[in-house]
Amino acid sequence: MKVLVTGSAGRVGSFVIRDLLAAGHRVRGFDLRPAGIEQDGFDEVVGAFDDEEAARRACSDMDAVLHLGAFMSWLPDDREKLFRANVEGTRVVLEAAVAEKVGRFVFASSGEVYPENKPEFQPITEANGTNPLSPYGLTKLLGEELVRFQGRVSSMETVILRFSHTQNASELLDATSFFSGPRFFLQPKIRQQEGFGNRAAVEVLRAADPGRPALILSRNENGRPFRMHITDTRDMAQGVLLALTHEKAPGGTFNLGSSDPVDFADVLPVMAQRTGLPLVTVDLPGPGVWYHTSNQHICDTLGFAPQWPIMRMLDEAVEAWKKMPA
Repeated sequence: MKVLVTGSAGRVGSFVIRDLLAAGHRVRGFDLRPAGIEQDGFDEVVGAFDDEEAARRACSDMDAVLHLGAFMSWLPDDREKLFRANVEGTRVVLEAAVAEKVGRFVFASSGEVYPENKPEFQPITEANGTNPLSPYGLTKLLGEELVRFQGRVSSMETVILRFSHTQNASELLDATSFFSGPRFFLQPKIRQQEGFGNRAAVEVLRAADPGRPALILSRNENGRPFRMHITDTRDMAQGVLLALTHEKAPGGTFNLGSSDPVDFADVLPVMAQRTGLPLVTVDLPGPGVWYHTSNQHICDTLGFAPQWPIMRMLDEAVEAWKKMPA
């Protein structure tokens, strides 16, 4: 099979490409920057998703498109980039795929379409209403509608995957990580909240700062520890490949992520014990993050079976942390 992977320089895209090449498929990447892959069976188009000429070149002679690439930001100044990449870019890639007679189009959406931090009910299933509260979530929901439209009016098969939060295991204890830094480490959390302009959160975070690197157990204003899904990139790649190949995937919308949410109250003490870093507990203003998203539909329908629960990821993260410069 000849497969186009957008977001080929990204976290999930690079793992999907690795697995596709290992399975003997021919793969083309499409991203703003080179993927850095030099392997037989791989070529790439470097360009923007909303560039019609680049999208046609990328989709040319492809059997399937995995549209995994997106721009992710929650900063007000990035709103124009969000809509250009995630909405207009998705429209352009979709139309190029139809024009080039691509057989199947898999779209990476997000749990932010619900949104997961304010769902109608839990565990969150695909039956939840979609009422995004962030511009990013809105762009992904608009992308879904563009995909469904092409699924109705063209012969191209379409599949929508609502991605869980995804990380490489090696990132979990990396204070410089875009996600794990402010999620698990106090100083990066302070910088993140300063960037968001959340003065109330910054005040309580600074009050808890011991003056040296520290882990943070985040709780809401009522003392409830955060809970969310963190899915290993390898498990996400497995789900993407099932969406690409499974006969029951076309026309479906699936939550893709780990089976169990990560309870911060359980994981952070283990992180502290295994690294020797101090752990501070902070009650942040607001309701906090606390959700459970069900992956039962994709497990039952496509046979998805995640292999990397958080404690297995943490074993790998600790080994990576030991090799980091002091």
